[in-house]
Amino acid sequence: MSDKNYYYSEIFNSIQGEGQYTGVPTAWLRFFLCNLQCNGFGQKEPTKPETYELPYQELDVSQYKTMDELPVFEFGCDSSYSWAKKFKGLNNQGTPKEIADKIRQCMVGPWNPQGKFNFNNSERHMCFTGGEPLMKHGQECSVDIMKVYEEERDLPKFVTYETNGTQKLHDKFLQYYAEYRDVWGGELFLSVSPKLWSVAGEEAKRAIKPEVVASYQKVCHNGQLKFVINGTDESWSELDNVIAEFRYHGVDWPIWIMPAGATVEGQKICDADVATEAFNRGYNVSARVHTYLWGNKIGV
Repeated sequence: MSDKNYYYSEIFNSIQGEGQYTGVPTAWLRFFLCNLQCNGFGQKEPTKPETYELPYQELDVSQYKTMDELPVFEFGCDSSYSWAKKFKGLNNQGTPKEIADKIRQCMVGPWNPQGKFNFNNSERHMCFTGGEPLMKHGQECSVDIMKVYEEERDLPKFVTYETNGTQKLHDKFLQYYAEYRDVWGGELFLSVSPKLWSVAGEEAKRAIKPEVVASYQKVCHNGQLKFVINGTDESWSELDNVIAEFRYHGVDWPIWIMPAGATVEGQKICDADVATEAFNRGYNVSARVHTYLWGNKIGV
């Protein structure tokens, strides 16, 4: 197990707010760094970078002492603090053992005094998110964190990675989760959220990697494709084409559609229209339930 220090943005205890496991109690680790920026989210013209409003770029980070104090950004990536270099000083560092201990501490409560995944006849999930958790450092660190819980005999039975679907899986990751499934009987769940050009402002050559996601499905039987849609005709047309690419490469995971918007107010601009169109097309509909429950803040 590595003694290397890894950067991470947040550790928190909440529910899963999106997709298949919505509402399930979950412990979260948000890694620092991402290979995409998604500055087009929430913009009037997502495909025209010259028109973008990007509040995170204008923010004076020196005003803030902790990540929890930061505002939720209405335009651009809602977690830009997990990859933009200007926020690096607010991020944390730790070895896998130290991070595993902090995750356990965040789960401590009146009904779970020891901070266990398996307590009170329930099974709390573990979710690795970002940033991009399947970048090399995220794969390395998360596997070593799982090994800590294995030694402590409190291994989470359900583990999710929230990924943009562009990163190849490394041998250490593949080997560990093959054993995890076969020996421990756990479920690895990959929540893949490809970023659309007409919504996130990320070009397809960087953001859409169906052959990579197809390789995920060979080692992970359970997963989902989760797309953010802003309701424009362009976004629905692009969605059709992208889904066709994934299906062509053999990715048959269910489709979930979420309305664009990092805040409750932002989602309400298009949520009903997007939801109606999505279920008319036969897709599952998701919302950011945690924002509706606890408002526009980090750490929920």
